[in-house]
Amino acid sequence: MGWVNARRFVVVRERIRESQESLGKKLFEWPEYTFRVFVTSLPSPPEEIWRDYNHRADMENRIAELKHDLGADRFCLKDFHATDAVFRSILLLFNLLSEFRRASGMPQHKEPGTLRSEVFLCGGELKRKGDEIILSLSTAWGGLKQRIPLLSSILTWVYPISPKLDSVLVT
Repeated sequence: MGWVNARRFVVVRERIRESQESLGKKLFEWPEYTFRVFVTSLPSPPEEIWRDYNHRADMENRIAELKHDLGADRFCLKDFHATDAVFRSILLLFNLLSEFRRASGMPQHKEPGTLRSEVFLCGGELKRKGDEIILSLSTAWGGLKQRIPLLSSILTWVYPISPKLDSVLVT
């Protein structure tokens, strides 16, 4: 095939489960199984190859989210360091949104655009009634009552600390 290094094909056969949607396209028709083929130069056992490539495959989705939801592909500043700083800020925002999702107890991954429209984006109006300032929130947002469990889970979230940092005494 013209490759500089030798490659091997790792084929993984996986029993189809009703509870999990099959990923990818069918290699060939076999009613009880799906098959995946990985081409690799890694010497690892097939199970490790499968786990490693499955983990990496989801990165494409995260890159698409960075580009489409957070605008990580449409900027270029004159100075390299300025461009680098903006890109790192976008990555920080992405990581903060991921931690927000984890802390709020959301059961599955939500894209940044979905978080924006379902959680953060809310029409509101500030009104003054005598000496009081009143914030009226849109009912389309679901209202504060719907958000109380979300806010409670965030406020009571225990952040995981690295075991390395847990045992260090600060004096």
